[in-house]
Order: sequence, then structure tokens, then C-alpha cells
Amino acid sequence: MIGVVAEAKDGERRVALDPAAVTKVRLGGHRVLVEAGAGVEAGFSDADYAASGAEVVATAAEAWAAEVVVKVKEPQPSEYGLLRPGLVLFCYLHLAAQPELAAVLARSGVRAYAFETVVEGGQLPLLAPMSEIAGRTAAIVAAHFLSRTEGGSGTLVGGAAGVPPARAIVIGLGVAGTMASRGLRGLDAEVTGVDVDLGRLHAVALDGTVAATLVSSPQAVGEAVAGADVVIGAALVPGARAPTVVTAEQVAAMPAGSVVVDLAIDQGGCVETARPTSLSSPVFVEHGVVHYCVTNVPGQYPRTASRALSAAVAPRLMALASNPQDPLLAGAANVIDGRVCHETVADALGWEVPTS
Repeated sequence: MIGVVAEAKDGERRVALDPAAVTKVRLGGHRVLVEAGAGVEAGFSDADYAASGAEVVATAAEAWAAEVVVKVKEPQPSEYGLLRPGLVLFCYLHLAAQPELAAVLARSGVRAYAFETVVEGGQLPLLAPMSEIAGRTAAIVAAHFLSRTEGGSGTLVGGAAGVPPARAIVIGLGVAGTMASRGLRGLDAEVTGVDVDLGRLHAVALDGTVAATLVSSPQAVGEAVAGADVVIGAALVPGARAPTVVTAEQVAAMPAGSVVVDLAIDQGGCVETARPTSLSSPVFVEHGVVHYCVTNVPGQYPRTASRALSAAVAPRLMALASNPQDPLLAGAANVIDGRVCHETVADALGWEVPTS
């Protein structure tokens, strides 16, 4: 039995399974309980779920009573009391940046599997769809917060006749960084892509994703950031805490009213001055620079995000309900039998990985 629960995180409007995914899971032989209202903010009614074969239950406790619970974001403090020994939990966890949550999960006896550490063919199939949406959103957010009414410098991203466009630096050219670069280029910004991978830099330069490229180093990043109107941080080490790529000193050297968007914030952030913000209070200003550090960026586009996530999650959820050792779940296990069992996550937390 699989439970689909409503999200408790601030501003989170996604749902882990849309009705189409529920139909797929039901056809796979699994009973599905959906908490009433879980999909409403994403545009999916309780009637839609009932038509897909789900059982709509009135309370969170009823949905959480299932053997397997699937949700989008990590359990919130208000949900800790619903955790119990033997429960299988499948969602985004990002434990490297959340040692307190790791401890809660370990004490609760939950068997916790994380979307973001699932690996397939060297890729991260459950992180990629949300990274794509987060990257696209980053360009929109950056343009918005450059507005003077939002505390920015008043710079229009694409400039105007006789006025140069905004200068944007995108650090990390994985899925999120690439999509952010494409979005900013589409708005006619002058975009420089920064990465440690020369092959990746060559590829994005050739296809026009960025106007210029830069091999990442502290000096090079500092020089680039100092003249930037927008900095998008998208550096990622799967499962680990994000590396600090932009220092506080470098942020302080940025023009007043410039904007930082740290897309790595759910893994601790790659900009030293970044700290987690929420969709209800998304920005703060430090050193005269507007910081957008929301930990659930795709949550503001719940219909698109829920559909994209559901398509990737459904087959792996069915595998988890039937056989947690299925290759589709490679890398997913994070906390089992009271211990952090994922080596990279454990290393980031300073925990020992069990040897047996």
C-alpha cells in the first residue's frame, strides 16, 4: 500500500504523483491512498484521483499509515510524529545539508530513500526534471529581482538600444545551470558559463548556450563575479554538501543591487553568503546584493513540476514497493536501520557507514 501525502513545506504546491502516475501504479498492482487535497494546488482534484483508482483519505495520518509513503520534499517538523519504524519513505531529502533531519530519520526507524541520489547511467534521473525547472525559473527570478521595485539595481536583463544588457555569470553547467543560461540568453543577457569540465564548456560555447566560458578557479570566479549583475550558483556534487564557489568577499565586490540566485541551497549552497529562504519570503539583501535562496524553487510551478516528477518517480516507486534492491533504485537508500547508509551523504555528515 502506497500513501501520497500533501506537502507541509512552506509554499510547496507540488504533489509526488499526478493522477496519470497513480493509474500506472495501480495497474502495477499497488493500492494507493491519496490524502484529500494533496493535488489541488497542482490542478488535480480529489475526483481526478478517485477516477484514477486511488482511495482518497480524509487525513494525513491515514495516508501516512501506508507501508510506503511518497512525497516531494523532506519531512517537516510538523510531520515528525508521523514517522515510525518500518515505514518506507521516498522523497527529496538533501540530508548533507540537514544533519538534524538525518538524526530524526535515524531515530524514527524509517527506511528513507532519496530522489536526488538515484543514479542511472551516470545521471540523476529524479533530480534532472526538477533541475530543469529550477534552472528555467532562475532566469525569470533574476530578471524580476533586478527590478528597482524589488530592491535590485533597476537593470533590464536585455538592455535597450544604446544600453548594454545585464552581465550574468552561471556557475556549474549541469542541467540547472544550462537551463538558467539558456533562459538568460533568451532574454538577451550577456552570459558567461563557469565550470571545471572543459568538455562541457566547449559544448555550451559551440551550441550558443553561453556567450563566453570560464574554467572555474577562485581567482577567475572572483574577477567574473565582481562585474556581474546576476550570479546563478548551480554547482553540484551528488549527495554531498555543495562546494563554496563564491566567497562573501566576492559577493561584497558585486555592484549594488545585483542578484544572486543559489540553486544549490538545498545542498547547503555554493555562495558563502547564501542561507535558505522560502517561497513566502524568498529574498534577503547582504552586502547590497539581493539573494534568492529558495529551497523548493519548482514548487511555484506545481502543475508542470508535478507532471515531470511523477513520470520519473512512478516506475521507481513501484520498484521500491516490490523490491528495494531493484537496479532502478541504485543509490536511493539514505537511512536504513537507524544508520545513514549512503557513503557520500554519510561522509558529508561525518557519520560512519555500516559495514554489514
